[in-house]
Amino acid sequence: MRQVQFIGSAIYRGSVYGPRHPLSIQRVPAVTDLCRALGWLPPGRYRTSPRAKPEALTRFHTQTYVAALRRAEAEQAVSDAVRDRHNLGTLSNPVFAEMFRRPATAVGGGLLAAELVARGGAVYNPGGGTHHGMPDRAEGFCFLNEPVLTILRLLEMGLDRVAYVDIDAHHGDGVEAAFHGSARVRVISVHEARRWPFTGALDDTAGGAAINLPVPRGFNDTEFEAALDGVILPAVAGFAPDAIYLQCGADALAEDPLSRLALSNNAHRLAVRALRPLAPRLIVSGGGGYNPWSVARCWAGVWAELAGFAIPEVLPDPARAVLGALRWSRRGGPAPALLTTLADPPRPGPLRDELRAAIRQLAGRLA
Repeated sequence: MRQVQFIGSAIYRGSVYGPRHPLSIQRVPAVTDLCRALGWLPPGRYRTSPRAKPEALTRFHTQTYVAALRRAEAEQAVSDAVRDRHNLGTLSNPVFAEMFRRPATAVGGGLLAAELVARGGAVYNPGGGTHHGMPDRAEGFCFLNEPVLTILRLLEMGLDRVAYVDIDAHHGDGVEAAFHGSARVRVISVHEARRWPFTGALDDTAGGAAINLPVPRGFNDTEFEAALDGVILPAVAGFAPDAIYLQCGADALAEDPLSRLALSNNAHRLAVRALRPLAPRLIVSGGGGYNPWSVARCWAGVWAELAGFAIPEVLPDPARAVLGALRWSRRGGPAPALLTTLADPPRPGPLRDELRAAIRQLAGRLA
């Protein structure tokens, strides 16, 4: 089996959207440092992400938008017209120092991941997963849509079918819109109901390309397993994809401030474990996640699952030091377990009737 690769970059280190933005935290540097502290990134496993060239971005984004994004970074300002047309320089999508180079590097990581899995295998690109970006606009902290561009590259390489699975707390509206009506891409999303961007309803099929499972507040590990077994796995297996792209956003965890879901990080590792045998190629990305400790622990655990490393019950001192050095503008420090462990305790709960009925409805559609 080909060795699993981890893609990262120095561009993420110190780069933030602003001191009050949810992405004021360090995420990719934290997971990279945590994996290194645990001895999980030996030589040969780590690849430095290239930066995607502007012409590669126009496979999905308009030339006008890419030019506006580059100009906004260079000038560190936008006009009212650019703000209105491209949604740049807003509270959600602010002007900051690396506002073009950082997302272009995330896309470069996705394109590299596609090349690395050409003959099979698995690749992890935690800086990717920016699933809200639209062709001519930034949306939801996403300036460029890395999943779309990565999937398009996989199709250009000659793959017939790609399954996109999204377990972020927020619906991947940009990906669904990009592949509306496609027979070659199946878009499967499990996300919090009645949360921004307020898309991805149960009966939304995107012209036959999408399967959406909106879930209620308090969505727990028991319910995640039911969704995985009843919807995600049958939808992927029935599609028989040549590759799977798993968007592994960490904002569905109980500690996250931008959702009201209650998963443990065991759910993310379970998804990786269950999906891995269903296609010869697997690309896993990051996504949402706005608590620095829960994100670092979750995504490091995803890498452990992908690369075959055992998670210790108690973290060694170097790993604790990485978590202890993280900072967050919100008041209050983390619970002690977030500094000393990697795997959460399970968070089981009831399988509620409304979710059971939704799973049954989608299962009937897949039959």
